[in-house]
Amino acid sequence: MEKYIDIIQNSFTGYFNYLVNEITHPTWTSYFYWLIGLSLLVWILEIVIPWRKDQKVFRKGFWLDSFYIVFNFFLFSLIVYNALSNVAVELFNDFLGLFGIENIVAIELGNLPAWSQLLIMFVLADFIQWNVHRQLHKRASLWEFHKIHHSVKEMGFAAQFRFHFMETIIYKTVQYIPLAMIGFGIKEFFVVHMFAVFVGHLNHANVGWNYGPLGYIFNNPKMHIWHHSKELPEDRPYGMNFGLSLSLWDYIFGTAYVPENGKKIELGFSGDEDFPEDFGNQTLFPFRRKEKVKSNNI
Repeated sequence: MEKYIDIIQNSFTGYFNYLVNEITHPTWTSYFYWLIGLSLLVWILEIVIPWRKDQKVFRKGFWLDSFYIVFNFFLFSLIVYNALSNVAVELFNDFLGLFGIENIVAIELGNLPAWSQLLIMFVLADFIQWNVHRQLHKRASLWEFHKIHHSVKEMGFAAQFRFHFMETIIYKTVQYIPLAMIGFGIKEFFVVHMFAVFVGHLNHANVGWNYGPLGYIFNNPKMHIWHHSKELPEDRPYGMNFGLSLSLWDYIFGTAYVPENGKKIELGFSGDEDFPEDFGNQTLFPFRRKEKVKSNNI
């Protein structure tokens, strides 16, 4: 038990020191400045070439979404996630140790060129995320958390990070074992992560791009806007266009849906009129809903 307490304490101080160092001693791998740079770049694109020209630069929910960026990208890790994930990994490794297993690497990719390792990681991670995203819409208990993301009423780049912190836990938990089974031999994983952030910013941005033929591979604003449509087709009650970075999975598995230009469609979800509009109440909303459902069943 003492070992896990030490891990928790070291996780808090370690991440705090890391974050301070990121800000005060920037390098080319600094997540903090990459996030700021990419956000400013896509925001400038929204201002210079807006798709919905009547949408304000500081759209509805802009500041809320900006806070979600800071919280979900940094503060959540500082408050709890870094410590929680480090303890979980140690518990998992200790469990493997009971059977004399040091790791679960099943496929060793360390000898491949760096670019191919990054590509494999990107595609594999995105496919896992696509499947998780479908479940966030299909499973009622998960949908209560995912409603926060779909409470966006005017789309902009920062909307990518309007999501409940539980989604981070769900995504990372599901991803851990499949990715741990592949022995990557490089440390430049931040390239994959920041590229995914960039694509996600563009998907939510107020720009009217579909990338032409590449739109069948990469998710894009004109496709993703339909994912946020308040009105769903009768044959797609759980939604459509679940790809995060890649649209490829939706076209392969039949969940792609771009019937027309979606520039003016209403965004949200059924019943969102009563959904809270502030961070605190949005964060508590899924738990309050569970309590309400439980009390109604008694």
